[in-house]
This record gives sequence, structure tokens and C-alpha cells, in this order.
Amino acid sequence: MKLALIGGGGVRAPEFVRGALAFAADLDLQELWLMDVERGRLDLMQPLCQQIVDQAGRPFRLHATTDLDEALRDAGTVVTTVRVGFEHGRVLDERIALRYNVLGQETTGAGGFSMAMRSIPAIIQIMERVEALAPRAWTFNFTNPAGLVAQALLQAGFRRVVGICDSANTAQHEIAGYLGKRVDAVKTEVFGLNHLSWTRRAMVGGRDVLPELLSDPAFYASTHLRFFDADVVERIGMFLNEYLYYFYYRDLAVERIQAEELTRGEEVELLNRQLFDTLRATPTDGLLTVYDAYNRRRNASYMAYAETDDTLREQRSHPDAQTASVHVPQAEVGGYAGVALRTALALTQDRPLRIGLNVPNDGAIDGMRGDDVVEVTCEVDGTGIHPLRIGSVPEGPYLLMRTVKHYERLAVDAILARDRRLAAEALVAHPLVGSYRLAQTLVNDYLEAHRDYVGDWP
Repeated sequence: MKLALIGGGGVRAPEFVRGALAFAADLDLQELWLMDVERGRLDLMQPLCQQIVDQAGRPFRLHATTDLDEALRDAGTVVTTVRVGFEHGRVLDERIALRYNVLGQETTGAGGFSMAMRSIPAIIQIMERVEALAPRAWTFNFTNPAGLVAQALLQAGFRRVVGICDSANTAQHEIAGYLGKRVDAVKTEVFGLNHLSWTRRAMVGGRDVLPELLSDPAFYASTHLRFFDADVVERIGMFLNEYLYYFYYRDLAVERIQAEELTRGEEVELLNRQLFDTLRATPTDGLLTVYDAYNRRRNASYMAYAETDDTLREQRSHPDAQTASVHVPQAEVGGYAGVALRTALALTQDRPLRIGLNVPNDGAIDGMRGDDVVEVTCEVDGTGIHPLRIGSVPEGPYLLMRTVKHYERLAVDAILARDRRLAAEALVAHPLVGSYRLAQTLVNDYLEAHRDYVGDWP
């Protein structure tokens, strides 16, 4: 099989290659193509990735290209993870929102809309080439905002595409780790939208272990649930996606982000610039050491401002040194690579799998339209992707889902039509904005800031 990673010059590419090694034999992987529009970044990532493949004995051939068609032609699986506007686009998204004391997180609310303005047209163009050059391929989209992009692709008529996000399966992995079980021994039930989901059940050996875990202080403290007040977790009674922090603690999130010297986008931009500069000055045999140190530092600081314990926050800013292995078992492959590769294996080799994905609702969650893209537990095998029947859900999560889905549909329509007024309507509908004057100001500012990528909107 030929596997194409679109956005292969990104800093996560070496981790994706490590993941691909674990699945290479089962997928009969012959070629992995890294494609990126930025030749300079591709030239930095390709030697890193090649070293990883070499250390594993070269089980497949690695290629790097700036030619999209070359990467896609006859591919069996495609993964898209692109960032239009690069890191500085994220910086602008965050700072413009914070200027008006609005959350600017890159996948949620105003910042997410701005990123979608840039992401959706680019991904549609990519998918048009996938259909022309690799019509039998499954495409796994990790380009953010992943749920909104998946909704746009569905409305644009693309069917063999799946939205992926590792946070959809966090509960399963956390529970398995805490109980010392294999990941596939924990059967979770996830429902919601991307970055707006809840896990309502976790079956282990035929018994739902979630209620007792949610009341276990040690489990609570060992997971991101500690971002939420314990009584909130107890009252809701489900495992919460970490991004619900921005909805349940909107004022606190904005206050803490405003208090930081750097936004997350500025931090990542700085870390990446330092990584690129260091890689250029590092001999070939030291590249992986530099990269692994960068990866530990970036991962450790993720959502650090949500920590209420200053000691724990300080510990996270100084991660322990460790060297990543090229020999990683399939069950331990994390991030978007793990989701994409596990699902690809299930689809192409008929290996039954249960996993959280972003797919059309198709009757899974009561009250949501059939063509609403939802984040839901799915059964996957050689016959396709089958959302688990969730049925009715608690009113609070349901109403929040409906509100955000209403925003998403308006946002997709606005972006596809390049309609400034409809874009403002979309942001008014979002619970983190909710004001016409504010929405109009944000849309105007974002269109001006990203004119080079989105063009002129009437």
C-alpha cells in the first residue's frame, strides 16, 4: 500500500513515521510519501524521518515531495494535516480574539472559525485531487478544526473521508492505563462533536467502571479531569473532553490565557523556530535527539494554564528526558497517527475495531440530523464505518451540541460562499461569542489579517 501524509513537513511528521512502522507489516505498507508546500520544512523533516525508517531496517520506502499529485497518485490511504498560514496564522487568530477578551483557541469559537476560513478551501482542493488520483483511498483528516472541516467535506459531497482526533479516545486510553488493561479491553461510549464530547460509559469485563473511577480522587488527579472542579465532574457524571474546559470555564480560561506572557500559538511558533534553527546547525547523527527534546517540551506544556496546582504546572514545564524508540507496539501508537492507522487497518484488512471518529450521525444520536458530523464511538471493519447507536443523551450536552452544530453549519455555508454577513451570523450563534457587533468586528479583523490566504470577501 502507498500512504500519503499531506502536511508532511510539519513537526509531527517524525511521530507519524514512528507510528507507521508499527503498522507497516499488517498494512503491507510499501511507500510513505511526505508532501508539503513548504520545501524548507520538508527538507528538515525528511532526514529525521529517514533516520527513523533506517533504524527500523527500512520496511518501506520514504519519499518527500512538494507535488501533491505525485504524493496522491494510486495512494491507498491519505492523511491530511495542513496548517494554512503556518504558526503565525494561529498567533493572529488568538491575539485578535483576545483583543476583545474573547477566547481565541484555534479550534473553538472565533479562533476556530478563522482557522476554518483558511483550512476548508485548501482541504476541498486536496480532496478533489484525491478523488481524481486515488478514488479508492480512505482519507483521514486531522486538519483543524477537524469537526468543522469534516462537516464541510460532507456538505461538499465527499464520502470516503473521516475526521480524526486523538482526544475522542482519551477516556479509553486513560482508563486502560489506570486499570492496567489493554486499550481494546476498555469499551467506551463517546458522543458529541469534535472537541465537545463526553464519554458516558466504559465497559471492562461486562461492567461499567466509569462511575467508580469518576469518584476516585487518584483517577481524577491523574487525568485532565483535574482541570474541572471535582463537583462539576461528579454532577455531570461523565468523562469530559478536555476542550469542554473552554465552555464550562470560559471566563477563567480567558483570564488565565490573558495572564500568560505568550499565547499557545506564540509559544509553539517560538518552539518551532528554535527547533528549525537547531536542526539546521546539528550534525545528522544528532537530529533525533534534538527533535525528541523538542517534542517532550511541547507536549508537556499543552494546556498548562488549566492546571490549578502550581507545583504540578512547574513539573510539566520540565519534562524528564527520554529517548523515543522506533519499535513501538501498535497499541502504544498515540496521537492522530494512532487513530488514522488503526482505522485504516480495520478498513483495508477487515480487522474489527471500536474507536471514536468524526462521521455523519446517521441515526446514532437522537435529535441530531443524519448528515450532522458528530464525534461518536464507531465499529469499523472491512465493510465500513458504523456509528454506535447512542440514542438519547442528557439535555445539557444535547443543547450545547445543537447550538454548536448550528454554528458549524452556518460557518461552512459562509466559508463556501465567501459571505461576510453569513460569517457574522455564524459567530453570533456560537456560545463563546454571541454578539452581532462583536461577531462583525471579529470577522472583519480576521478577513483583513488573513487576506493573503482567503482573498477578498464581499
